[in-house]
Amino acid sequence: MKELFKIPVVVFEAIAVMVLIVAAVLYIGRFVIQMFQGTDRHEAYRDFRDGLSLLLAVDLLVAADIILIVALDLSFEALGMLGLLVLTRTFLHFVLELELTGRWPWQSSREQGISSEP
Repeated sequence: MKELFKIPVVVFEAIAVMVLIVAAVLYIGRFVIQMFQGTDRHEAYRDFRDGLSLLLAVDLLVAADIILIVALDLSFEALGMLGLLVLTRTFLHFVLELELTGRWPWQSSREQGISSEP
């Protein structure tokens, strides 16, 4: 029965890795093209950084860890490790959100004076 629960863990981890690889290849290519077209380096880098899909990959890895611990190794030690891991990844998620959008996840765009319209 435990083998059955390993499948979604591997699938979530594989999807997270594929998201990172595909996004990196696409946005590195886009960055290089923008450099040859004479786009401002800072603008091209910001486009590259924003497109890497790090937040999605982190969320997928957290889901894989939750499935792994709860379904396969439910002990106090494992739950403690899961708690630290989720806490660390949640902190990373918040920091990435702040870096990418300029605001914390719980702040609305109106609080920051940022318009969601182009």
